[in-house]
Amino acid sequence: MTGPCLFARPRRNRRGAALTLVFVSVLATGAAAGTWEESGQRPEERRIPQRVAAEADRVHRQERADRHAAGAGAAGEVVGRSGDRWSTAFSAREYEEFQQELDGAYVGVGLWLRQAADGRVLVSRVRPGGPAAAAGIRPGDELRAVDGVASRGGQVPDVVARLRGSAAPTSAAPRPGAGSRVELELRRGARQWTEHLRRAHLRDRNVVTDRPDGPDGPTRIRVGAFSKGTGEEIRRAVRAASPRGGVLLDLRGNTGGLVREAVTAASAFLDGGLVATYDVHGSQRALYAENGGNTQVPLAVLVDGGTMSAGELLAGALQDRGRAVLVGTPTFGKGSVQLPSRQPDGSVAELTVGRYRTPSGRTVDDRGITPDLVAEDDAQARARTVLSGLGGGA
Repeated sequence: MTGPCLFARPRRNRRGAALTLVFVSVLATGAAAGTWEESGQRPEERRIPQRVAAEADRVHRQERADRHAAGAGAAGEVVGRSGDRWSTAFSAREYEEFQQELDGAYVGVGLWLRQAADGRVLVSRVRPGGPAAAAGIRPGDELRAVDGVASRGGQVPDVVARLRGSAAPTSAAPRPGAGSRVELELRRGARQWTEHLRRAHLRDRNVVTDRPDGPDGPTRIRVGAFSKGTGEEIRRAVRAASPRGGVLLDLRGNTGGLVREAVTAASAFLDGGLVATYDVHGSQRALYAENGGNTQVPLAVLVDGGTMSAGELLAGALQDRGRAVLVGTPTFGKGSVQLPSRQPDGSVAELTVGRYRTPSGRTVDDRGITPDLVAEDDAQARARTVLSGLGGGA
């Protein structure tokens, strides 16, 4: 049992533990940035355009057909009967791989991605020591294609799946592992080039803490995902933060993860109280922070279109509770609750059973979370200004 989970995954690659609540974390095709707005709509009224939703349905149906053709076992039959467009099936092997990812281990090239408002897929972070870093890829570079498949306008999690070699299979061939080659087409300004990388076994360092302005400046805590132990790492970082400088919690590009880790992270800043509610077959449940968090340190939270699932749960809780000022661009926007069940052959079927809500009752599905201060290119500088206004910062 791994506990509730909000992990960002392509729908055909979502995995989960038997009898464990999982929050679906992938939005319709092209809506990953959560930035579509029709003329005259306020940000809180954003909806996925009908043409985009229709295309997402078509793509999902094809992906589900690919999954069944590849042999998902008994889970595939359950999903096929469900009629739920967000349901999916996973093999026993995929479930085992998911457990490794929850521990922070994966096969990939070491990139975090986000989607710009115009549909381009951009590099938001590069893992030090990974294949991408060794090739000189930098934050801000545009990832135009992976293995010849264009990235622009697609779902960020699907692009990540191609980078990791876990996209929908086209044959019965084994999934590419460490050492396999992947081709990236990139752009930086006027320069366009192609990199051929070899995937590697990587272990995420999901929490990175620094003080770029010195010992009395803001403590920056960057969180890539909520795998096991992440919440406690954040709590330790907050305890060590300078009370004068405040905390800059960077959730940009956060791919989600374990709910319990997001709740533990919320407990670092809250003295108890509600973090989120969710329902399972109409029965409502609640998630609460632990008592004793630091409620005095000034806090600004950076979010963007790559902030997903558990990252949205944490950001929404801190915003609703009046604990933080959110700075950046609207988040990804997915919060569907699923209940996976293991089948006799070891495969896992997931069906949607409900939705989660922020403390004020807001749903995240199809909407995302709109920051208090919308900023894109200068988001971090704006967040530091906000911290100064809250009494933090050098």
